[in-house]
Amino acid sequence: MDKTSIVHITLAGAIGALAAYFNILLVPLIVLTVVMAVDYLTGMFSASREGKLNSRTGVIGLIKKVGYLALVGVGMVVDYLMTSALAQIGVNSGMPNLFGLMVIIWLIINELISILENLGEIGVPMPEFLVRTVKTLKGRVDNEMSGRHFADEEISKDKESENRRE
Repeated sequence: MDKTSIVHITLAGAIGALAAYFNILLVPLIVLTVVMAVDYLTGMFSASREGKLNSRTGVIGLIKKVGYLALVGVGMVVDYLMTSALAQIGVNSGMPNLFGLMVIIWLIINELISILENLGEIGVPMPEFLVRTVKTLKGRVDNEMSGRHFADEEISKDKESENRRE
């Protein structure tokens, strides 16, 4: 077996292991990475057109993107902790990647908004329906994922239980 075959086999094995590890998060992570790159590039171009481009701007942008990935990691750790804790008491959560996926979706939407803003600053005509749709989607995701929706359901369930007991 030659060195090229060994490299190909090793690379295929590593990619397969990552795909198995990230499971449902793999495609959203790829989408997040692509939109982060597009946002970075459009942001740099926008800053360049406005005369605000410097190395500090670029470094801050990169640090922010690394922070996004760290945030995804926090969501994945929360998933792991919740799944492990529930497994200890014999409960199957059924959604082992819930928090990681929610964080990724939220970040993708934020990146899309930023891309649209950058393109607008560059001078690309923005279809208002697209801007409104993405911002509406962000609002809905924020509301659904903030816990307000879940907390409201729990409060109404508690009130129903109290009314039945009385």
